[in-house]
Amino acid sequence: MKRGIAILGSTGSIGTQALDVIRKNPDLFEVELLAANNNVELLISQVHEFVPNVVIINNALHCDRLRNELSRLPVKVYCGMEAIEQSMEMEGIHMVLTAMVGFAGLRPTIAAIKAGKSIALANKETMVVAGRLIVDLAKQKNVAIIPVDSEHSAIFQCLIGEPYNSLEKIILTASGGPFLGMQEDEIRNVTPEQALNHPNWCMGPKISIDSATMMNKGLEVIEAKWLFDLKPEQIEVIIHPQSIIHSLVQFRDGAMKAQMGLPDMRLPIQYALAFPERLASDFPRFSFASYGNLEFRVPDYKIFRNLALSFQVLEKGGNMPCIMNAANEIAVEAFLQGKTGFMDIPEIIEGTLGKADFIKDPDLNSLIESDRQARELAKILIR
Repeated sequence: MKRGIAILGSTGSIGTQALDVIRKNPDLFEVELLAANNNVELLISQVHEFVPNVVIINNALHCDRLRNELSRLPVKVYCGMEAIEQSMEMEGIHMVLTAMVGFAGLRPTIAAIKAGKSIALANKETMVVAGRLIVDLAKQKNVAIIPVDSEHSAIFQCLIGEPYNSLEKIILTASGGPFLGMQEDEIRNVTPEQALNHPNWCMGPKISIDSATMMNKGLEVIEAKWLFDLKPEQIEVIIHPQSIIHSLVQFRDGAMKAQMGLPDMRLPIQYALAFPERLASDFPRFSFASYGNLEFRVPDYKIFRNLALSFQVLEKGGNMPCIMNAANEIAVEAFLQGKTGFMDIPEIIEGTLGKADFIKDPDLNSLIESDRQARELAKILIR
């Protein structure tokens, strides 16, 4: 029986690569639902190829065009976030790939878990913002959450077959981004085009900037805490420029496991979609002969302050990660638009954290309000 897949964020980097995995495995996967935010051109092309049961565009401005373009296909067309959430109840959906960018992915993920669907999680902000709520709800609904981020997929794979109490710590690897080794005065005046030029990975603009500031790694630190039930002191970050070792686990006897491979997001995507099976693939293979050295170094927390801020908000807990994430989304958008500098991003985040209201045990409504407040505060700091 084919596994029915819903892809939230089908036109983004993760979504398009997931469709490539499905394209190569038509006997195993069926596209039941495609959802996107704005890229109506690509979404129309995807629907013509995969003919899902349902297609949803979040931006209502594109709704009429989508309906007109797809009128001859046996596809139901809906618009808006509420439609995405409601569609998670569809019987034909077995797994939901949550690849929407940012805070927007939270409510659809919650709706999918409530509907009892397995989650292939590529939206790290969901766990950053509402980790406790998501973990508790997944346990209540007996829903599996399979990480798609290459680092968390690596940790997940290393822990298969290991008793939890044998874990001592995890080590998340980071490429260091395009500005690794540069001094603060060199980085201060970099352009968005330079920051988008990641040396190893092909990603969307927001995650590319997050990688350049190392906020992406900071978000992954917080995500790892909830995915693997860790204390902050059990999470370490190491710079590994080649991105061959995707992360490591260290056990209480001192032994370590690493998951390795070429930097290709299709591998963790395929692993998550097919879990617990490991499918054959024609992805390029790593060769030791092609890599004379694998390098490792300690992160510079003074230059890449977002990483330090992430550990700080993880320690404080409550709604602080939600506030940090919201401020970062606003700051990154402003940088991409040329309204602020690269090194202003952590300043905006830190300023927002200092002004926003702290809530120790937030519920969903509190998190939504914290997100709104943080965005307004960050915008004020940018002006």
